[in-house]
Amino acid sequence: MAKRKNNNGGAVDGAGSILSTVAGPAAAPHPARLGPPNPIAEQLLEKVTGDEALAAEMPFNVTKPLEYGEAAYTPHAGETRTPPTPIATASTSTETIASPKLGDGQPEIGDNALTRPLDRVRVDDTGRELTTNQGVPVADNQNSLKAGLRGPTAMEDFILREKITHFDHERIPERVVHARGSAAHGYFESYEDLRAITRAAPFAAAGKRTPVFVRFSTVVGERGSADTVRDVRGFATKFYTDEGNWDLVANNIPVFFIQDAMKFPDLVHAVKPEPHHAMPQASSAHDTFWDFASLSPEIAHMLMWHTSDRAIPRSYRMMQGFGVHTFRLINAQGQSLFCKFHWTPLAGTHSLVWDEAARLAGADPDYHRRDLWEAIDSGQFPEWELGLQVFTEEQAAQFPFDILDPTKIVPEEMVAVRAVGKLVLDRNPDNFFAETEQVAFCAAHVVPGIDFTDDPLLQGRLHSYIDTQISRLGGPNFHEIPINTPVAQIHNNQREGFHRQQINRGRVNYEPNSLAGGCPFQAGARGFSSFPQPIHASKVCGKPELFADHYAQARLFWISQSAIEQRHIIDAFRFELTRVQTPAVRSRTLALLLNIDSRLAGAVADGLGMELPPPLPLSSEQPPYEYPPSPALSLFARPGMLGVRTRRVAIIVGQGVDGAQVRKLYASLLDAGAVPRLISARIGPLATADDSLLDVEISFEAGPSVLWDGAIVADSPVFVGDAMALEFLRLQYRHDKPILALGNGAELLKAARIPRKPDPGVIVAASADAAEALNSFKAVLAQHRVYARENLASRV
Repeated sequence: MAKRKNNNGGAVDGAGSILSTVAGPAAAPHPARLGPPNPIAEQLLEKVTGDEALAAEMPFNVTKPLEYGEAAYTPHAGETRTPPTPIATASTSTETIASPKLGDGQPEIGDNALTRPLDRVRVDDTGRELTTNQGVPVADNQNSLKAGLRGPTAMEDFILREKITHFDHERIPERVVHARGSAAHGYFESYEDLRAITRAAPFAAAGKRTPVFVRFSTVVGERGSADTVRDVRGFATKFYTDEGNWDLVANNIPVFFIQDAMKFPDLVHAVKPEPHHAMPQASSAHDTFWDFASLSPEIAHMLMWHTSDRAIPRSYRMMQGFGVHTFRLINAQGQSLFCKFHWTPLAGTHSLVWDEAARLAGADPDYHRRDLWEAIDSGQFPEWELGLQVFTEEQAAQFPFDILDPTKIVPEEMVAVRAVGKLVLDRNPDNFFAETEQVAFCAAHVVPGIDFTDDPLLQGRLHSYIDTQISRLGGPNFHEIPINTPVAQIHNNQREGFHRQQINRGRVNYEPNSLAGGCPFQAGARGFSSFPQPIHASKVCGKPELFADHYAQARLFWISQSAIEQRHIIDAFRFELTRVQTPAVRSRTLALLLNIDSRLAGAVADGLGMELPPPLPLSSEQPPYEYPPSPALSLFARPGMLGVRTRRVAIIVGQGVDGAQVRKLYASLLDAGAVPRLISARIGPLATADDSLLDVEISFEAGPSVLWDGAIVADSPVFVGDAMALEFLRLQYRHDKPILALGNGAELLKAARIPRKPDPGVIVAASADAAEALNSFKAVLAQHRVYARENLASRV
């Protein structure tokens, strides 16, 4: 057999194969050169020989046996080798060529630049010429190209066509649910090291901060619907952890309408506008929803929350958030605990009253969006505490409900909520569409240390969210949209697809491989591993027996509410069912309510002018469990700790007002963190008693009563536009808001027929006592609303 010559010196054996891209000799060629001196050819030689050496270091896959038998229970890291030269794993020998577009020709090995901060994609136009999307300067942005001044427009006007075409395609499909939303950037700070119970990155150390992006939303309405409708609110948090993105996709209500994801399309179809005439918008008060609800008794608990004041929060900053499902926490030793997630606002849990919410939908449909934006822009950063309910499988087995049932809560009296960290929102988005609209949340986005349970609704959501994002955002590469990109590096073998931005270096897009030194390689025990829960069961379509108790926790919620909150629930049921046209649907709903509480059902029936039917049959022969009341379920359990900060106060002024007094009131409220504004019949300068001028900031027309948390009537002999001022004050009183009248301002209260006693929220004082009276007003304002007023016999 002939012997191969040993290349040395200037040998060129096999050089042609290196210069080619197909086939080659039986043994790897190692020529000393590839022809005339050429720096790129020298790099090609270095690349190919290095590539071969790297592949030769893996004669077989040493980790393959670890995929089988007992060894498979322990995740193993992938086998890797270090390239003998960086160029070995390059896509091309020309990667060192530099240009303003390509870069400096020195790629950072093992780096994904797409994960760098958003500064890399922020654009500012200051001092810049207008260009097309191709960077071509635009000479005229006012006129299209025509054949003569009055002639036809020329199709060759590519600037016109680009501008119109982009405009025509500016809208993307809105979310099927949660279409109407608002969002902000911020951070989560852990209070303590929680590694004993979870290896999840945000909880790795006391004081550790993780950047977040949080989106709040309504569920039913379309993108242009109003903020203050009666609805569930989404509370979705994207944690950009150093081990990848974790999306805690929560709601402001801790339970859900259904128990199994199979019913989710039916629920949404039922609650959305009815398909024959597309009405009503953003409302559950119609036949199809209540028809579905009254035939689905598992909805009973959710209906109680939905008709409570929880469904009309005062602001996003003043509502709780709940993960709804039971999740698992897993520590580094593989030990597991069950967990429920709770967000609790430091501003307290506060709501609107229904008449106020309905009027707000017309006065300012962006009310919640505006409130969030203004608070952050003024430095009054919204804050929540993250609390965990943590319990063992043994504890869960003793509960009178199934923790996999998303229509059930774990009462705080059974498992206390442990505060483990703080969420702070401290930056508004730069661009609503690029960030708030394009952010993509997915219940399946978890990090090591967080895992799922067999909750059948959660299991369906793991598929539904990502499937929705692929459709809405144009393909599988939505993770490359800047707002969705993690701060952790992305390295995998996924390629291509719509809107691909990542330009992968090298020719390897599979695993295992040797041509890239085995990279990217699986992380083994450091990576995400599902909890090895043993399963021994037959395949079946059904639910566990404990899922059949539909009414016990609905009754728990009812008996845990204050008398005022119970009255609001009755009123909400009456309103919703009054708008239902089919008597049989109303009757069936009353039959459902009878299984919760007879007084509730009777009061709703009286409001509808109906007789009570027999109660719905129970789904189980087991009697509903009897829970004691849970005070934590009342909104009043969390008044907050921020006082009057961010509260909007209208100071009503008229001609001849005491200017010095007004300025003192204004400054005192401002110093307390409130947002005072001077309001009158029209804006502009107003003459004061001391002949100085006050500048009215907003009119009654532009700033109706529902936009304010409280009102002060300043001492003034004349009120311009009394009728509007009277209506303003009547609504302030009707909506249980505090009112302070100073000096002659009491006459305006009298004219509005607002009773002064024994109402703690109507404060009348002489001008000389303004400072003391203002302190009393602030104390009532900090309580959010004067609910005691609802018990008074005399109402406007």
